[in-house]
Order: sequence, then C-alpha cells, then structure tokens
Amino acid sequence: MSTSRLTRILFFALLIATWEVAARSLQISQLVLPAPSVVAAALWRGLASGYLLPHIYQTVMELVLGLLLGASIGFVGGVLLAESNRLRELLMPYVVASQVVPKLALAPLFIVWFGFGTFPTVVITALICFFPLLENTLTALSQVDAQRLELFRMLRASRWQVLLQLKIPAGLPTIMAGLRVAVVLALVGAVVGEFVGGSKGLGALIIAAQGMMDTSLMFAVLVLITAIGLAFYQLTLALERYLLRAWI
Repeated sequence: MSTSRLTRILFFALLIATWEVAARSLQISQLVLPAPSVVAAALWRGLASGYLLPHIYQTVMELVLGLLLGASIGFVGGVLLAESNRLRELLMPYVVASQVVPKLALAPLFIVWFGFGTFPTVVITALICFFPLLENTLTALSQVDAQRLELFRMLRASRWQVLLQLKIPAGLPTIMAGLRVAVVLALVGAVVGEFVGGSKGLGALIIAAQGMMDTSLMFAVLVLITAIGLAFYQLTLALERYLLRAWI
C-alpha cells in the first residue's frame, strides 16, 4: 500500500473517530447528527433485511439507462457538431440553452409529460449527463494535430477513415474525461429525479426517511449513494485505461 493511500485511510479514520466522539460527548440528538456507529447500524439493518436492495437496484438501473442514453447522445452529437460547421452554428446555442435551465425546474414538467416512475428520471439523468461528453467530444475532434491531419489527406484517406483512425483515437483522453464527469452527474440526475417523481430508489428513500424523521437512515442512504458513485467512477477509470491501451 502506498504512503499516500495509507495517509488518506488514516485521515478518514480520524474524521470518523472525531465525529463519533463529538456526537457522544456533546450528546447531540440522533435527529440532528447521529453518530457513525448509529448510521452503520441503520445501514446494516437495511442491507441485512433486504429493505434497501430494491431501492439500490432502482437507482442503479436509472443511472445506467440515463448514462447510456445521455452518453450516446453526447458522443454522437459531439461528432456531428465537430464534423459540420453549419450544424454547430445552428444547434450549439440550443444545446447551451438546454444546460442553462435548472434540471430540477424541469422535473415537474417531465412528470406532466411522462408520468411518475422510471422513465422521467432516466430522461432527467440523460439530460444532465449528455453535455460534458458532447462538449469534450466536440473539443477533442476539433483540436487534432494539423500535421497528422495533413498526412491523412496526402494519403487520400476518406473522411470516415480520418474520423475513426485519427480524430477519435487522438481525442480519446479528452472524450473519456467528459465521460468521467458524465458518470458523476448521472448519479446526481437519478437521485434528483427520484426526489421529485420517484416512489422507489435511494432519492425517494431519503424523502421518505425525512418524513419519518429517521436521520440515521438518511445518512445510511447517503453512504450508499457515495459508494455507488465511487464504484462507477472507478469502473470508468478502468474503461479509460483499457481503451487508451487498445487505441493509442
């Protein structure tokens, strides 16, 4: 184990220990700030009884569907806008405008259009996470090295060959950076969508726990959301390392 990783673990343990001691010695109400041991007990009860599992599945499903939809639209849109100046001049203002509007404000409108349940949450998730991938793909494909581009033109490579064999491989690090941001935002979108229109999922469970004044359950759900976010981020890093080894 590296020194930096050991330092991070020790720092995290110190924070948890400080929180535990402060919550007990100051006799802070569990309704305000439960001790870590109380949160861990609530988390274990939820997992052992199976109460949390349907909510975890729902959030992960919405996250994956929204991410796949948003990332696909973002990547294809970035390629199209990078390859067509006219399309970029026509559509880019509308794309930016779609990101300026707060997504939480759009959620009630989506419920009117699509009803309650999974679909509006997936739409909100896709709308939140597509822009980083679109912007990064557009930037990556527009900044290809001019000398390499000229070499492909001298070899009479087709536009399709230039795109697949030069632009996308060369821009892959920037594109994957956009995907990392999209993964984080996708989880935010899934939870926010459940806040507004979900009856199941970790976001809906936080709202239910708030209604029951069960603060320890709220903290337990936050721990789960953090763990899911970190797991997907690490999966994205592993995918990035694999693609960079295979393509570059």
